[in-house]
Amino acid sequence: MHITLLWILQIVFIPALSPFAIGLTRLIKAKFQNRKGASPLQPYRDLWKLFHKDEVVSEDASWIFAFAPYVVFGVTLAIGAMIPLVSTVLVTGLAGDFLVIVYLVALGTFWLALAGMDTGSAFGGFGSSREMMVAAFTEGGLVLSLLTLVLLAGTTNLTGVAAAVAGLPFADVASVTLAGVAFVIAMLAETSRYPFDNPATHLELTMIHEAMILEYSGKRLALMEWAAANKYLIFISLGTTLFFPWGMAHTLGTGAIALSVAILLLKDALLCAAIATLESSIAKLRIFRLPDLLFTACILGLIAIGLIA
Repeated sequence: MHITLLWILQIVFIPALSPFAIGLTRLIKAKFQNRKGASPLQPYRDLWKLFHKDEVVSEDASWIFAFAPYVVFGVTLAIGAMIPLVSTVLVTGLAGDFLVIVYLVALGTFWLALAGMDTGSAFGGFGSSREMMVAAFTEGGLVLSLLTLVLLAGTTNLTGVAAAVAGLPFADVASVTLAGVAFVIAMLAETSRYPFDNPATHLELTMIHEAMILEYSGKRLALMEWAAANKYLIFISLGTTLFFPWGMAHTLGTGAIALSVAILLLKDALLCAAIATLESSIAKLRIFRLPDLLFTACILGLIAIGLIA
């Protein structure tokens, strides 16, 4: 496979398949609730419908409200192009540094919270404040979980990390496992999943992400929903490629790339199923209990780093 085609695959993978990941998770949760559930393709239909609807914009909204969806969506596209997905051949340089990825995630969160407050809505205000509280506690666990792999791999580039983790000795399994648990906790918080948020409700007492985008409609709402789906698949793919990197292609051979894509799809589907199972077996935590769980992720990350020495 030509390197250009591989880059195109790298760029379009996340935005093309992220709605399906959301639909698959919803379908599995529906089965746990003894419901038939919608097709995994339903999110694509929802996006198509929203892109063809008119928008209603508050008179109090500024340019921030109008510009934020493009920033948030663009950030997810950039991250999707930088993270390792199917091959270790693609060299992203400084753009693939783990701190660059973390800061881009924080940038998207910042603009999302800013847009939630911009219209002066009470819902947007408390949603943004809750989001920033969760984000402040989440970044530590996320950075420490990735830092563990960085120290083990000897490089800060995530593609290099994915290539190195596959060859780590058995003695490092404990560190990788603890870092993986910390990463999962941070992932659930960043993607607004249980037990941090309920992605399927507009109930005032529980919503965080939905409160921030409540004023959006039409095309900008479609971008916000698509960006949230992209972020979900980004974290799922990061989890599978960094903590379970086996199956990634190390050459440009068409067969190797095709096999790597199939393995990545299987691993992502299994993680979606695991998240759906987890969400079907636990309840959402009270807002003031969330820092306790996020602090646990930080502690697990620190222990994982300590076990390296």
